[in-house]
Amino acid sequence: MTDVLPSAASSRPFPRMARGSAPWLVPALAVAGAAVVAARGSRRRAALALPAVGLAAGMAWFFRDPDRGPATGRLISAADGVVQSIDAQPDGRTRVAVFMNPLNVHVNRAPAAGVVTRVEHRPGGFRPAFDKDSERNERVIWTFETEIGAIEVVQIAGAMVRRIVPYFAEGQKVEQGERIGLIRFGSRVDVYLPAGIDPAVEVGQKVRAGETRLDRD
Repeated sequence: MTDVLPSAASSRPFPRMARGSAPWLVPALAVAGAAVVAARGSRRRAALALPAVGLAAGMAWFFRDPDRGPATGRLISAADGVVQSIDAQPDGRTRVAVFMNPLNVHVNRAPAAGVVTRVEHRPGGFRPAFDKDSERNERVIWTFETEIGAIEVVQIAGAMVRRIVPYFAEGQKVEQGERIGLIRFGSRVDVYLPAGIDPAVEVGQKVRAGETRLDRD
């Protein structure tokens, strides 16, 4: 489960693709490759191949999985995107919700080092992730036991493809910033800061998984 160090990324001939992307990426690349081969010697067929090539390029961009870090701080963002809301919870925790659009990296990361004590898949609807009704969407709820207490991360599926791919199981150890799972297409990730920890981000701020600090000193 160990991530590749940034220094190793420079020797990789192609960008890393996210685990769990193959069911979508491989067919798109295969169709694009076949279309390019069939288009040889014909401008008309070349024009017809462009949509397939464009779709494959879009899939590759969506499923990219860049190396990140190192990060500093007790808690770091679990997702790329924009902070949609920051809400105080009745139990004293603070929920930081990050909305990811289709152009963001959709591989999520652990906000702190610890042990996975819960990975719960909860079925539900598939409203757009920015909609208030998305509170009832399909989701995976993670709980990490860390040095600063229990940290909850919720991956929420969006309206498009509705699939979350966890990379860890209960009982496994995870490092801060390590990849924990993939959400296919538009979605949202909530991180619940423990009571007594103030957020260092604000609504509308862009954040990066594995790099942006969530907690204030």
